[in-house]
Amino acid sequence: MPNDIRATRRELAAIFRWSHRLGLSEGICNHYSYMVDERHFLINPFGVHWSELKATDLLLVSETGDVVEGAGSVESTALFIHWRIHATLPQAKCVLHTHMPYATALTSLEQGRLEMCCQNSLRFYNDVAYDDDYQGLALDAGEGDRICSKMGGKRILFLANHGVVVVGPNIGVAFDDLYYLERACTVQVIAQSTQQPLKIVDDAICLKTYTQFVEDQSFAAKHLDAIQRILDRESPDYAD
Repeated sequence: MPNDIRATRRELAAIFRWSHRLGLSEGICNHYSYMVDERHFLINPFGVHWSELKATDLLLVSETGDVVEGAGSVESTALFIHWRIHATLPQAKCVLHTHMPYATALTSLEQGRLEMCCQNSLRFYNDVAYDDDYQGLALDAGEGDRICSKMGGKRILFLANHGVVVVGPNIGVAFDDLYYLERACTVQVIAQSTQQPLKIVDDAICLKTYTQFVEDQSFAAKHLDAIQRILDRESPDYAD
């Protein structure tokens, strides 16, 4: 296995472990994946808890769902959601799907939307898509394609009554977005619980701040580096 694939495996395993520490995991459900070439992607195997997942546990899977490298199987909804997004959307080198609590709380509201009411939400100004039509479990390619059509060119998709999908050009950027998306949703839910009006930021300032965030991607890489340093000290088996 080439060195770069080994490094990618370690990065992906690291964000699984860190997501669990942050309370973003849900049993053995949800999936993170990374496209390694035009026909293959890495994804977590069915039945492995995020708290125990190691780099070598990740499956290398073909577009047909065949496991090319690794032991285990791919959960059906993981295949249909992730492969169709990877295959269809050019911005989706890394695809992260979670039922993280505060973001999912917003998807559970009628016309739930991420409001531009705090600095972290401004990271995603005009870059969030919404699927308001829950259709049950994604157990066929058609449902995967429907989800792709809802996402379009955005990097965040809210799935009504379900959870969120975050896509990015690499693992660090995608995870950084996932992390700050949940932080933004947390602040919004807490603010809404006061039953006071949200203080919405003006569109011009939203655009200015969004641009500032987009222009400097160094934060994402440093965030991932920090996570790996902590895991190297505290849970080094993630990299096995």
